[in-house]
Amino acid sequence: MSDKSYRFLIVAGEASGDLHGSGLVHALKMLQPNCRFSGLGGNRMRGEGVETFFDIDRMGAVGFVELLSDLSHYWNVYRVLVGEIRSGKYDAVILIDYPTLNLRLARQCRKHGCRVFFFISPQVWAWRKGRIKDIRRTVDKMFVLFPFEEEMYNKAGVSAEFLGHPFVETVQPTMPREEAIQEFSLDPEQKTIGLLPGSRNNEIQFLLDLMVDSAGEIRKKIKDSQFILPVADTLDPEIIRQRLKSNPLDIRVVTGKSYDVMNCCDYLIIASGSATLEAGLMGCPMVIVYRLKWITYWLARLLLNTKVYGLVNVVAGEKVVPELIQSKATAKNVADEALKVLNDPEKHGILRSRLFQVRGSLGEPGVMDRVAGRIFKILQEPPRHEKTSV
Repeated sequence: MSDKSYRFLIVAGEASGDLHGSGLVHALKMLQPNCRFSGLGGNRMRGEGVETFFDIDRMGAVGFVELLSDLSHYWNVYRVLVGEIRSGKYDAVILIDYPTLNLRLARQCRKHGCRVFFFISPQVWAWRKGRIKDIRRTVDKMFVLFPFEEEMYNKAGVSAEFLGHPFVETVQPTMPREEAIQEFSLDPEQKTIGLLPGSRNNEIQFLLDLMVDSAGEIRKKIKDSQFILPVADTLDPEIIRQRLKSNPLDIRVVTGKSYDVMNCCDYLIIASGSATLEAGLMGCPMVIVYRLKWITYWLARLLLNTKVYGLVNVVAGEKVVPELIQSKATAKNVADEALKVLNDPEKHGILRSRLFQVRGSLGEPGVMDRVAGRIFKILQEPPRHEKTSV
Protein backbone atom coordinates (compact mmCIF):
# COMPACT_ATOMS: atom_id res chain seq x y z
CA MET A 1 0.00 0.00 0.00
CA SER A 2 1.01 3.61 -0.51
CA ASP A 3 1.52 6.05 2.34
CA LYS A 4 -1.32 8.28 1.08
CA SER A 5 -3.46 9.79 3.81
CA TYR A 6 -6.96 8.73 2.75
CA ARG A 7 -9.90 10.52 4.29
CA PHE A 8 -13.24 8.74 4.72
CA LEU A 9 -16.75 9.81 5.70
CA ILE A 10 -18.31 6.79 7.42
CA VAL A 11 -21.97 6.58 8.41
CA ALA A 12 -23.61 4.03 10.74
CA GLY A 13 -27.03 4.59 12.26
CA GLU A 14 -27.44 1.94 14.94
CA ALA A 15 -25.59 -0.36 17.35
CA SER A 16 -24.81 -3.16 14.90
CA GLY A 17 -23.53 -0.66 12.34
CA ASP A 18 -21.35 0.96 14.99
CA LEU A 19 -19.87 -2.46 15.82
CA HIS A 20 -19.14 -3.36 12.19
CA GLY A 21 -17.99 0.16 11.42
CA SER A 22 -15.41 0.07 14.20
CA GLY A 23 -14.07 -3.25 12.93
CA LEU A 24 -13.78 -1.93 9.39
CA VAL A 25 -12.08 1.30 10.52
CA HIS A 26 -9.57 -0.76 12.51
CA ALA A 27 -8.81 -2.93 9.47
CA LEU A 28 -8.41 0.11 7.20
CA LYS A 29 -6.02 1.75 9.66
CA MET A 30 -3.96 -1.42 9.92
CA LEU A 31 -3.39 -1.22 6.15
CA GLN A 32 -3.06 2.58 5.97
CA PRO A 33 -2.24 4.08 9.40
CA ASN A 34 -2.56 7.64 8.09
CA CYS A 35 -6.27 7.27 7.27
CA ARG A 36 -8.69 9.76 8.86
CA PHE A 37 -12.37 9.18 9.54
CA SER A 38 -15.37 11.40 10.27
CA GLY A 39 -19.10 10.74 10.27
CA LEU A 40 -21.97 9.27 12.27
CA GLY A 41 -21.43 6.50 14.81
CA GLY A 42 -21.26 5.46 18.44
CA ASN A 43 -18.77 4.64 21.16
CA ARG A 44 -17.09 1.80 19.28
CA MET A 45 -16.35 3.88 16.19
CA ARG A 46 -15.13 6.77 18.34
CA GLY A 47 -12.89 4.30 20.11
CA GLU A 48 -11.23 3.63 16.75
CA GLY A 49 -10.64 7.34 16.21
CA VAL A 50 -13.71 8.34 14.18
CA GLU A 51 -14.69 11.98 14.67
CA THR A 52 -18.48 11.84 14.95
CA PHE A 53 -20.70 14.80 14.14
CA PHE A 54 -23.66 13.03 15.77
CA ASP A 55 -24.14 10.01 18.01
CA ILE A 56 -26.38 7.07 17.09
CA ASP A 57 -28.39 7.35 20.32
CA ARG A 58 -31.18 9.33 18.58
CA MET A 59 -31.13 7.39 15.33
CA GLY A 60 -33.37 4.54 16.46
CA ALA A 61 -36.56 5.03 14.43
CA VAL A 62 -37.81 1.75 12.97
CA GLY A 63 -40.88 2.95 11.06
CA PHE A 64 -42.51 5.80 9.19
CA VAL A 65 -44.48 7.10 12.15
CA GLU A 66 -41.54 6.87 14.56
CA LEU A 67 -39.28 8.75 12.15
CA LEU A 68 -41.75 11.62 11.86
CA SER A 69 -41.74 12.11 15.64
CA ASP A 70 -38.10 13.29 15.54
CA LEU A 71 -37.96 14.55 11.98
CA SER A 72 -36.07 17.78 12.77
CA HIS A 73 -33.14 15.81 14.19
CA TYR A 74 -32.97 13.48 11.21
CA TRP A 75 -33.11 16.42 8.83
CA ASN A 76 -30.26 18.12 10.69
CA VAL A 77 -28.13 14.95 10.51
CA TYR A 78 -28.82 14.64 6.79
CA ARG A 79 -28.08 18.32 6.16
CA VAL A 80 -24.71 18.21 7.95
CA LEU A 81 -23.61 14.99 6.25
CA VAL A 82 -24.58 16.32 2.81
CA GLY A 83 -22.51 19.40 3.57
CA GLU A 84 -19.54 17.14 4.28
CA ILE A 85 -20.05 15.28 1.00
CA ARG A 86 -20.27 18.56 -0.92
CA SER A 87 -17.01 19.77 0.63
CA GLY A 88 -15.02 17.44 -1.63
CA LYS A 89 -12.50 16.64 1.12
CA TYR A 90 -13.18 12.91 1.26
CA ASP A 91 -11.65 10.18 -0.89
CA ALA A 92 -14.71 8.00 -0.34
CA VAL A 93 -17.85 7.57 1.72
CA ILE A 94 -18.50 4.29 3.54
CA LEU A 95 -22.19 3.69 4.25
CA ILE A 96 -23.14 0.94 6.69
CA ASP A 97 -26.67 -0.47 6.43
CA TYR A 98 -29.30 2.11 7.64
CA PRO A 99 -30.88 2.60 4.18
CA THR A 100 -33.40 5.31 5.17
CA LEU A 101 -30.51 7.76 5.49
CA ASN A 102 -27.70 6.09 3.59
CA LEU A 103 -29.40 5.57 0.24
CA ARG A 104 -30.17 9.29 0.20
CA LEU A 105 -26.57 10.07 1.00
CA ALA A 106 -25.45 7.76 -1.80
CA ARG A 107 -27.43 9.88 -4.28
CA GLN A 108 -25.70 13.00 -2.98
CA CYS A 109 -22.32 11.28 -3.36
CA ARG A 110 -23.07 10.50 -6.99
CA LYS A 111 -24.19 14.09 -7.55
CA HIS A 112 -20.93 15.46 -6.13
CA GLY A 113 -18.56 12.89 -7.59
CA CYS A 114 -17.68 11.09 -4.36
CA ARG A 115 -17.03 7.35 -4.35
CA VAL A 116 -19.41 5.17 -2.35
CA PHE A 117 -18.75 1.86 -0.63
CA PHE A 118 -21.84 0.29 0.93
CA PHE A 119 -21.11 -2.25 3.66
CA ILE A 120 -24.07 -4.40 4.78
CA SER A 121 -26.79 -4.29 2.19
CA PRO A 122 -30.26 -2.89 2.76
CA GLN A 123 -32.65 -5.82 2.93
CA VAL A 124 -33.95 -5.29 -0.58
CA TRP A 125 -34.72 -9.02 -0.82
CA ALA A 126 -37.34 -8.47 1.90
CA TRP A 127 -38.94 -5.22 0.84
CA ARG A 128 -38.71 -2.33 -1.64
CA LYS A 129 -36.76 -4.26 -4.25
CA GLY A 130 -36.98 -1.22 -6.49
CA ARG A 131 -34.15 0.32 -4.50
CA ILE A 132 -31.73 -1.87 -6.44
CA LYS A 133 -32.01 0.61 -9.34
CA ASP A 134 -30.85 3.45 -7.09
CA ILE A 135 -28.02 1.31 -5.75
CA ARG A 136 -26.87 0.44 -9.28
CA ARG A 137 -26.73 4.15 -10.17
CA THR A 138 -25.09 5.43 -7.01
CA VAL A 139 -22.92 2.79 -5.30
CA ASP A 140 -19.42 1.93 -6.54
CA LYS A 141 -19.16 -1.32 -4.58
CA MET A 142 -21.63 -3.19 -2.40
CA PHE A 143 -20.06 -5.49 0.19
CA VAL A 144 -22.77 -7.95 1.21
CA LEU A 145 -23.03 -10.31 4.17
CA PHE A 146 -24.79 -13.27 2.56
CA PRO A 147 -23.99 -15.30 -0.58
CA PHE A 148 -27.53 -15.02 -1.95
CA GLU A 149 -27.23 -11.21 -1.90
CA GLU A 150 -24.14 -11.27 -4.13
CA GLU A 151 -25.99 -13.35 -6.72
CA MET A 152 -29.09 -11.15 -6.54
CA TYR A 153 -27.16 -7.89 -6.98
CA ASN A 154 -24.88 -9.12 -9.74
CA LYS A 155 -27.90 -10.28 -11.75
CA ALA A 156 -29.30 -6.75 -11.37
CA GLY A 157 -26.08 -5.12 -12.60
CA VAL A 158 -24.80 -4.00 -9.20
CA SER A 159 -21.10 -4.50 -8.42
CA ALA A 160 -21.39 -6.63 -5.26
CA GLU A 161 -19.10 -9.02 -3.40
CA PHE A 162 -19.62 -11.50 -0.60
CA LEU A 163 -16.40 -11.68 1.41
CA GLY A 164 -17.85 -13.30 4.53
CA HIS A 165 -19.83 -12.20 7.57
CA PRO A 166 -18.04 -10.48 10.49
CA PHE A 167 -20.20 -12.36 12.99
CA VAL A 168 -18.17 -15.50 12.24
CA GLU A 169 -15.28 -14.03 14.21
CA THR A 170 -16.93 -11.43 16.46
CA VAL A 171 -19.73 -13.56 17.92
CA GLN A 172 -17.70 -15.18 20.66
CA PRO A 173 -18.15 -15.25 24.46
CA THR A 174 -15.40 -13.60 26.48
CA MET A 175 -15.40 -16.20 29.25
CA PRO A 176 -16.29 -19.86 29.81
CA ARG A 177 -19.94 -20.62 30.51
CA GLU A 178 -19.28 -21.65 34.11
CA GLU A 179 -17.42 -18.42 34.81
CA ALA A 180 -20.20 -16.32 33.25
CA ILE A 181 -22.86 -18.09 35.31
CA GLN A 182 -20.91 -17.22 38.44
CA GLU A 183 -20.32 -13.59 37.39
CA PHE A 184 -24.01 -13.04 36.64
CA SER A 185 -25.04 -14.67 39.96
CA LEU A 186 -27.03 -17.38 38.20
CA ASP A 187 -27.91 -20.79 39.59
CA PRO A 188 -26.42 -23.50 37.32
CA GLU A 189 -29.19 -25.92 38.34
CA GLN A 190 -32.00 -23.68 37.05
CA LYS A 191 -33.25 -23.06 33.51
CA THR A 192 -31.90 -19.72 32.30
CA ILE A 193 -33.94 -17.60 29.89
CA GLY A 194 -32.51 -14.48 28.27
CA LEU A 195 -34.63 -11.44 27.48
CA LEU A 196 -33.25 -9.40 24.56
CA PRO A 197 -35.70 -6.56 23.75
CA GLY A 198 -33.44 -4.79 21.22
CA SER A 199 -31.03 -1.87 21.03
CA ARG A 200 -33.48 0.98 20.35
CA ASN A 201 -35.54 2.93 22.86
CA ASN A 202 -38.78 2.33 20.97
CA GLU A 203 -38.11 -1.41 20.94
CA ILE A 204 -37.88 -1.28 24.72
CA GLN A 205 -41.20 0.57 24.75
CA PHE A 206 -42.97 -2.08 22.66
CA LEU A 207 -41.24 -5.28 23.75
CA LEU A 208 -39.94 -5.12 27.32
CA ASP A 209 -43.30 -5.49 29.06
CA LEU A 210 -44.20 -8.36 26.72
CA MET A 211 -40.98 -10.15 27.58
CA VAL A 212 -41.42 -9.63 31.32
CA ASP A 213 -45.01 -10.91 31.14
CA SER A 214 -43.79 -13.91 29.12
CA ALA A 215 -41.16 -14.61 31.77
CA GLY A 216 -43.91 -14.58 34.38
CA GLU A 217 -45.86 -17.18 32.41
CA ILE A 218 -42.78 -19.38 32.13
CA ARG A 219 -42.12 -19.10 35.87
CA LYS A 220 -45.65 -20.43 36.53
CA LYS A 221 -44.76 -23.63 34.67
CA ILE A 222 -41.07 -23.93 35.56
CA LYS A 223 -40.56 -22.81 39.15
CA ASP A 224 -36.79 -23.28 38.94
CA SER A 225 -36.27 -20.74 36.18
CA GLN A 226 -34.25 -17.52 36.13
CA PHE A 227 -34.08 -14.57 33.78
CA ILE A 228 -31.31 -12.30 32.56
CA LEU A 229 -31.42 -9.19 30.38
CA PRO A 230 -28.30 -7.79 28.66
CA VAL A 231 -28.63 -4.06 27.96
CA ALA A 232 -27.31 -2.85 24.59
CA ASP A 233 -24.59 -0.20 24.62
CA THR A 234 -27.01 2.25 22.99
CA LEU A 235 -29.38 2.12 25.99
CA ASP A 236 -29.25 3.42 29.56
CA PRO A 237 -29.47 0.46 31.99
CA GLU A 238 -31.24 2.68 34.53
CA ILE A 239 -34.17 3.10 32.13
CA ILE A 240 -34.51 -0.67 32.01
CA ARG A 241 -34.32 -0.98 35.80
CA GLN A 242 -36.95 1.74 36.24
CA ARG A 243 -39.30 -0.01 33.81
CA LEU A 244 -38.86 -3.27 35.70
CA LYS A 245 -40.05 -1.43 38.84
CA SER A 246 -39.98 -3.82 41.82
CA ASN A 247 -38.69 -6.60 39.54
CA PRO A 248 -40.56 -9.48 41.26
CA LEU A 249 -38.99 -12.04 38.90
CA ASP A 250 -35.50 -10.92 39.98
CA ILE A 251 -34.42 -10.39 36.37
CA ARG A 252 -30.65 -9.88 36.27
CA VAL A 253 -29.84 -6.72 34.31
CA VAL A 254 -26.39 -6.88 32.74
CA THR A 255 -24.69 -4.05 30.86
CA GLY A 256 -23.36 -5.40 27.57
CA LYS A 257 -21.77 -8.87 27.51
CA SER A 258 -24.62 -10.14 25.35
CA TYR A 259 -22.59 -13.06 23.97
CA ASP A 260 -21.69 -14.24 27.47
CA VAL A 261 -25.36 -13.95 28.40
CA MET A 262 -26.40 -15.99 25.35
CA ASN A 263 -23.81 -18.60 26.25
CA CYS A 264 -25.44 -18.99 29.69
CA CYS A 265 -28.98 -19.31 28.42
CA ASP A 266 -31.09 -22.36 27.71
CA TYR A 267 -33.51 -20.21 25.71
CA LEU A 268 -33.93 -16.64 24.47
CA ILE A 269 -36.90 -14.35 23.96
CA ILE A 270 -35.43 -12.00 21.40
CA ALA A 271 -36.39 -9.01 19.25
CA SER A 272 -36.25 -9.50 15.49
CA GLY A 273 -32.99 -8.12 14.12
CA SER A 274 -29.31 -8.93 13.75
CA ALA A 275 -29.22 -10.29 17.32
CA THR A 276 -31.22 -13.32 16.14
CA LEU A 277 -28.35 -14.29 13.84
CA GLU A 278 -25.83 -13.72 16.64
CA ALA A 279 -27.87 -15.99 18.89
CA GLY A 280 -28.08 -18.56 16.09
CA LEU A 281 -24.30 -18.60 15.75
CA MET A 282 -24.12 -19.23 19.49
CA GLY A 283 -26.48 -22.17 19.02
CA CYS A 284 -29.04 -20.76 21.42
CA PRO A 285 -32.71 -21.76 20.86
CA MET A 286 -35.08 -18.79 20.76
CA VAL A 287 -38.45 -17.33 19.94
CA ILE A 288 -38.39 -14.14 17.85
CA VAL A 289 -40.88 -11.41 18.75
CA TYR A 290 -41.66 -7.99 17.33
CA ARG A 291 -44.27 -5.27 17.66
CA LEU A 292 -44.70 -1.91 15.93
CA LYS A 293 -47.33 0.79 15.90
CA TRP A 294 -50.21 -0.65 13.91
CA ILE A 295 -50.04 1.92 11.13
CA THR A 296 -46.29 1.27 10.73
CA TYR A 297 -46.93 -2.47 10.69
CA TRP A 298 -49.60 -2.30 8.01
CA LEU A 299 -47.55 0.04 5.84
CA ALA A 300 -44.62 -2.35 6.14
CA ARG A 301 -46.82 -5.33 5.27
CA LEU A 302 -47.67 -3.67 1.96
CA LEU A 303 -43.97 -3.53 1.08
CA LEU A 304 -42.61 -6.76 2.54
CA ASN A 305 -41.73 -9.59 0.20
CA THR A 306 -40.57 -12.35 2.54
CA LYS A 307 -42.12 -15.31 4.32
CA VAL A 308 -39.82 -15.06 7.35
CA TYR A 309 -38.70 -12.02 9.34
CA GLY A 310 -35.95 -13.13 11.70
CA LEU A 311 -32.49 -12.86 10.15
CA VAL A 312 -31.43 -16.27 11.43
CA ASN A 313 -34.40 -17.79 9.57
CA VAL A 314 -33.64 -15.80 6.42
CA VAL A 315 -30.06 -17.10 6.35
CA ALA A 316 -31.20 -20.66 7.10
CA GLY A 317 -33.74 -20.45 4.28
CA GLU A 318 -36.50 -21.80 6.52
CA LYS A 319 -38.29 -21.05 9.78
CA VAL A 320 -35.83 -22.77 12.11
CA VAL A 321 -37.12 -20.84 15.14
CA PRO A 322 -40.65 -19.49 15.69
CA GLU A 323 -41.60 -15.89 14.94
CA LEU A 324 -44.37 -14.08 16.78
CA ILE A 325 -45.11 -10.75 15.12
CA GLN A 326 -47.61 -8.05 16.13
CA SER A 327 -50.89 -9.58 17.39
CA LYS A 328 -49.31 -13.03 17.70
CA ALA A 329 -46.74 -11.62 20.10
CA THR A 330 -48.57 -12.31 23.36
CA ALA A 331 -47.15 -13.49 26.67
CA LYS A 332 -49.04 -16.79 26.40
CA ASN A 333 -47.82 -17.52 22.87
CA VAL A 334 -44.23 -16.63 23.75
CA ALA A 335 -44.29 -18.81 26.87
CA ASP A 336 -45.86 -21.71 24.97
CA GLU A 337 -43.06 -21.65 22.36
CA ALA A 338 -40.40 -21.46 25.07
CA LEU A 339 -41.87 -24.31 27.09
CA LYS A 340 -41.97 -26.62 24.05
CA VAL A 341 -38.16 -26.50 23.98
CA LEU A 342 -37.34 -26.03 27.67
CA ASN A 343 -39.37 -29.12 28.58
CA ASP A 344 -37.97 -31.32 25.78
CA PRO A 345 -34.19 -31.93 25.96
CA GLU A 346 -34.20 -33.82 22.64
CA LYS A 347 -35.89 -30.94 20.81
CA HIS A 348 -33.48 -28.52 22.49
CA GLY A 349 -30.48 -30.49 21.22
CA ILE A 350 -31.80 -30.82 17.66
CA LEU A 351 -32.49 -27.09 17.49
CA ARG A 352 -29.00 -26.23 18.74
CA SER A 353 -27.45 -28.46 16.08
CA ARG A 354 -29.53 -26.86 13.30
CA LEU A 355 -28.56 -23.37 14.44
CA PHE A 356 -24.86 -24.25 14.44
CA GLN A 357 -25.22 -25.24 10.78
CA VAL A 358 -26.02 -21.62 9.91
CA ARG A 359 -22.46 -20.60 10.76
CA GLY A 360 -21.07 -22.70 7.91
CA SER A 361 -22.85 -20.56 5.29
CA LEU A 362 -21.26 -17.29 6.41
CA GLY A 363 -17.68 -17.67 5.20
CA GLU A 364 -14.34 -17.66 7.01
CA PRO A 365 -12.85 -15.25 9.59
CA GLY A 366 -10.98 -12.18 8.33
CA VAL A 367 -13.81 -10.44 6.49
CA MET A 368 -12.87 -6.93 7.67
CA ASP A 369 -9.32 -7.33 6.39
CA ARG A 370 -10.64 -8.54 3.05
CA VAL A 371 -13.12 -5.65 2.73
CA ALA A 372 -10.46 -3.08 3.71
CA GLY A 373 -8.05 -4.50 1.13
CA ARG A 374 -10.71 -4.33 -1.60
CA ILE A 375 -11.57 -0.72 -0.70
CA PHE A 376 -7.98 0.43 -1.13
CA LYS A 377 -7.58 -1.54 -4.34
CA ILE A 378 -10.72 0.02 -5.82
CA LEU A 379 -9.59 3.50 -4.80
CA GLN A 380 -6.53 3.03 -7.01
CA GLU A 381 -8.77 2.25 -10.00
CA PRO A 382 -10.65 4.76 -12.23
CA PRO A 383 -14.02 5.81 -10.76
CA ARG A 384 -16.95 3.59 -11.73
CA HIS A 385 -19.42 6.46 -11.50
CA GLU A 386 -18.97 9.98 -12.82
CA LYS A 387 -20.27 13.12 -11.19
CA THR A 388 -23.85 13.54 -12.33
CA SER A 389 -27.31 14.51 -11.17
CA VAL A 390 -29.46 11.69 -9.83
